[in-house]
Amino acid sequence: MSVNDYLNDTAYHRPVMLRECLEALDLQPGGRYVDVTFGGGGHSARILEHLTTGHLYSFDQDADAEREASNLARPQFTFIRSNFRDLYTELKRHDALPVDGLLADLGVSSHQFDTPERGFSTRFDGPLDMRMNAEDGTTAADIIADYSEAELHRIFGMYGEVTNARTLAATVVAARRGQSITTIAALKKAISTCTPRGKENKYLAQVFQALRIEANDEMAALQEMLMQTAQVLRPGGRLVVMSYHSLEDRLVKNFMAKGKFFGEAEKNLFGHTNTPFEVLTRKPVEASAEEVALNPRARSAKLRVAVKKE
Repeated sequence: MSVNDYLNDTAYHRPVMLRECLEALDLQPGGRYVDVTFGGGGHSARILEHLTTGHLYSFDQDADAEREASNLARPQFTFIRSNFRDLYTELKRHDALPVDGLLADLGVSSHQFDTPERGFSTRFDGPLDMRMNAEDGTTAADIIADYSEAELHRIFGMYGEVTNARTLAATVVAARRGQSITTIAALKKAISTCTPRGKENKYLAQVFQALRIEANDEMAALQEMLMQTAQVLRPGGRLVVMSYHSLEDRLVKNFMAKGKFFGEAEKNLFGHTNTPFEVLTRKPVEASAEEVALNPRARSAKLRVAVKKE
């Protein structure tokens, strides 16, 4: 399958803000690049179009993504089946340091959302799974079954920003006493009494987001990956990150501006901020109205770009 054929087949994944991401990477034909979120491969395929003597290394922990990556097999491409929190270790193992640009398109791929048995979408019934790597780890059903009321309250409030998180947690604990909640339909039914009328879709999306983030340890993995970008990018290299909710975006914004996730940037003896990156996007880039009309997932996307200081 050629790159163009691959890109014309958007059933698997429609990449968000493709043009903006490619421009932000400042692609060079002989450059070395990393796509830490291969997903459906849309961004990776376009990056490969720009490379001649260069190389692209793409990360994903999903077996489905690995199968998709086989469609892009060529000398300039290496797929790495790993969580992006292993960024530095894996690139060093492949003798691929330093790199000229790194792209992270955070969140869930269209394919994962559209596959009922993966359990990511509120639109279908299916198992409460939500693991990015479906072969390992804690499922959303495990969280619903095993977490204490206090732990559920924490994740629904922190990761889902659910307004009635305490009530929701109590409702889940009460419901699971009489039944095992292992499917999407069962969870929807169990929490129907605290789901706001007329706002069901938004509310359920927040609940599912919280469970997905917890199941995949997404916030910790993101922080670990970002901290390694200063090690793997060469001076002048580009860091391009697209996030889909405020928790991710806040971490990305703070890291790019301050070199840390919380508190103020550190200063040297002369009072100058000691940060590894210079921010190129004062405000995040957002998708055009035309793109949002074609791909509703783009509505919440925020793209931030920074360059590694010399």
